This record gives sequence, structure tokens and C-alpha cells, in this order.
Amino acid sequence: MQLRIPDSISARQTGVLVTFYRVSRMRKNKARYILIAGALGLFVLHLCKESVNHKTRQLNISETEVHNKRKQLTKKSYVYSWPKCQQNTSAALIKGFSGLPQNIQDFLYYQHCRHFPQLLDLPNKCGGADKSGEVFLLLVIKSSPNNYDRREVLRKTWAKERIHNGVWIRRIFISGMAGDGFERERLNKLLELEQREFSDILQWDFSDTFYNLTLKQMLFLEWMERNCPKAHFLFNGDDDVFAHTDNMVLYLQSLEDNDGSKHLFTGHLIQNVGPIREPQSKYFIPVQIQKSELYPPYCGGGGFLLSSYTAMVIYNMSESIPILPIDDVYMGMCLAKAGLGPASHMGVKTAGLYIPFTNADVYNPCYYKDVLLVHRFLPAQMYVMWHRVQDPNLKCGHSNQMPNIATL
Repeated sequence: MQLRIPDSISARQTGVLVTFYRVSRMRKNKARYILIAGALGLFVLHLCKESVNHKTRQLNISETEVHNKRKQLTKKSYVYSWPKCQQNTSAALIKGFSGLPQNIQDFLYYQHCRHFPQLLDLPNKCGGADKSGEVFLLLVIKSSPNNYDRREVLRKTWAKERIHNGVWIRRIFISGMAGDGFERERLNKLLELEQREFSDILQWDFSDTFYNLTLKQMLFLEWMERNCPKAHFLFNGDDDVFAHTDNMVLYLQSLEDNDGSKHLFTGHLIQNVGPIREPQSKYFIPVQIQKSELYPPYCGGGGFLLSSYTAMVIYNMSESIPILPIDDVYMGMCLAKAGLGPASHMGVKTAGLYIPFTNADVYNPCYYKDVLLVHRFLPAQMYVMWHRVQDPNLKCGHSNQMPNIATL
């Protein structure tokens, strides 16, 4: 009779097994042999189970370990590459799953995924975590890899890094992965080249799609907690908006008793609306994702301003709220859970600027010189408008000037 030792058992455990085996062979009493052999079998099963459990603990990261790992990385200056998230196949068991559009099915398969490998990082963008308080306004701009022309114009216009009115404005583009095959490779190379020249891109290894915008926002907030926690305020918006960042600085500096350490979340306020249930809509949200028929108040995702305090509140709340694919609504949900709410600012026009005059030039710079944000602009329009509103010789009469709303 030969004793077989599992490969997963250590040398020390093997020694114990061999000892039990020899003892059992020395006994001639059949009943005692059977008892010892039975005990030996149970011991082998226990050791095998413990070995498997040990391997499992090595392969799986618990939520507590993930949280602790993130805290440990707060002051680190390198990229932590999270393992690729696995598909949740049980999502297919959700009632009505097979009848949902493919993009909704994909979202449900990976809704639990919150951590992805980071491809491009900027650990010193804010001067490091300890010096990040020197950044007054951090521009966080959502941009897909193929939007090179938009990023180029923004770098030369409202997103230019500079000191305005005595405070620093910094810029970051946040992006995922786009394209397939050779196109994917070319777009990644494009971002790498931009990063080499401008040092202004954060990129993660996930698909850069509309339904992953929330994921993009949460990954940025995770990065911010680690690398730029003391920045005073953030502008969060799309790369096709005209943002008058000079006016934003003046507005934020006018706030009484708020240097970014108190709640602020303001933009184009949207309330008393609920999920769109039409599958043809870009914003389609089925009951399998959101059962409630009413969203909490939120600000349109084209662009809004928030304090660093509120940014961290949203991030902390997000850890216990399932991801919703509509990013601006999701932030409203995080605020609501924290007992906070968004506010309206009449200078933010994410639905476009209404010109109350007939036969008027809708791109007259006098309509834009006092706003905070207007959605949406083509790159060429953006470039011209920024330089026109910056012109110190710009003359605006009462007939073609909007009310001064930058400080309201």
C-alpha cells in the first residue's frame, strides 16, 4: 500500500501525514486500524480543503482588501494595475434579459466592475497629494481617444493651464479605450504621443462608450483621492462645450466661506424626471437597471462645478450604490444618499444658449462673454469664440448683450 500526498500540501504537512500513516501500519488490531485510517482520511480532506481555501484567498481580492489597498496607495506615485474584471454570467438570469439591447446586456454583465488597469497616469499633475492645494480649479474633461482635434483646441483656449486672478488652473482629460484591431492600436499610440508632449491624459483599459461614462467618472475620483485630494474646486464636463473658465474662477472666488472644503455642486439643474424606457433612445434605462420611475435632482453632465469636498462625498457614496450608466444621474443619486443636493446656476447652459433676438448672430461674442458654459461647440467655433471673448476691445451694447451672470 502506497500513501499518495497531494501536490498542494506543504513539507511540514507531509511529515505529519507520513507519521500518522506509519502509526496506522504498526497496529495489528483491525478495529484500531480502521479508526486510525478513518481519522487519517478526514485529516487529508481537511488539509486539501485548507490548501484550496488558501489558493482561493490568494486569487480573490475581497472588498475590504480592495479598500485597504486603495488607502495604501493614497500617497504612492505609481499606477496600480487592477486585474481584468470577469463577466457576471448570472446577469443572464435576470427576467427579460434576452430581450434587452446588446449594450444593456453588456452593461449588466459588467456592472459590478469598478477597477481597471490604468494605462496613462499623471501622479504629479497636482504637484503630488501634499501640494495639490496649490490647484484652485482642476478641469476634468471627458474625452474619447479619437477626439484629438477637440483636445488640441481646448489646450489652446479655455482649458489652457495658467494662473488667472492669482490662482492656478490645471487640466486633465479622462479617457478609456476605443476602436478595434489596428485602429485601437493607432488611437492608443495617439494618446501616448499626446501624453509625452502635454502630460494631461488619464486613460484606463475599459471600453470608452456612452454607458461607461459613470465608470470613467468614478475611476477619476479614485485617482483624485490618491493624487490630488486638496485641489479646491473642479470643473467636470465634455470636450465639446465652451467653458468660460476665467468667469468660473471669478465665481468660485466670490463664494463666501467656501474654499472647496464645503459642499458645492452647481450647474444646469434637472429635476422631476425619470428613466427613459424607450429602447430607441440614447438614454434608455430599463427596469432591470433602475426600477424607480423618478431620478433625484441632478445637474446636466455637459458641465458643472463642484468642490473637492463634494467630489470625495460622491466617491465615498458610490462605493455602496450600484453603477447607473447615466453618469450625471448617478452623481445625483450619490448626493441624495449623502443628504446633499445640486444647485442651479443660470450661467451654465448645457441645453444651448437661447438668443431672445430675431435675426441675430448666434455666435456674437457678446452673448457669451459673461456665461460660464454653453453646450455645444465645434472645434473651429470654440477657437474663434474664445479669442473673441478675450478681446479687450470687444464692445457690447445693450441690444446684443446678455445679463451679467458670471457671479450669480
